[in-house]
Amino acid sequence: MNLKAIIAGTILAGSFTAAQAADYVIDTQGAHASINFRIQHLGYSWVQGRFNEFDGNFSYDAASPEASTVSVTIKTPSVDSNHAKRDKHLRGDDFLAVEDFPEAKFESTAFTPAADGTAVLSGNLTLHGVTKPVDITVTTIGEGKDPWGGYRAGFSGTTELKLKDFDINYNLGPASASVFLDLNVEGVRK
Repeated sequence: MNLKAIIAGTILAGSFTAAQAADYVIDTQGAHASINFRIQHLGYSWVQGRFNEFDGNFSYDAASPEASTVSVTIKTPSVDSNHAKRDKHLRGDDFLAVEDFPEAKFESTAFTPAADGTAVLSGNLTLHGVTKPVDITVTTIGEGKDPWGGYRAGFSGTTELKLKDFDINYNLGPASASVFLDLNVEGVRK
């Protein structure tokens, strides 16, 4: 076999593999996705909230999940803990400093599937002007045709972030040093 045939075969095989992955837009318009957070309050209970405005996309192929990619942008002023005074504090300099950092961003770097159907999505999160690597434990919910002629895929994920890692140093006490993110993502295939 000559070198040209090997190169052509390699390019063709690469094109076939790339063609298998599908690109999705996260369905925020239909409210089929959410970014929720929870943090302990004094070690006695949980304060919960969400970010109301975000967008993103992902690429996924069930046959080659390790090639998956994810990109998400969160509008930090949209933080909502169902308490106006607390939300004003969260938007201020003690926490999100939304005037200086109006967006948080996540860009994936790896997707590592496990045999039990879960996976670890690794990537870089930029929050409060600081970029750090984070790992998100992901569960595949399902995929298939929707009633409107489209095709969807859905996942859930969780991760724990230490506030000090992102230069958020407001002292909430030792029970509240971390915030937990609970992610629900449904994407519509492009």
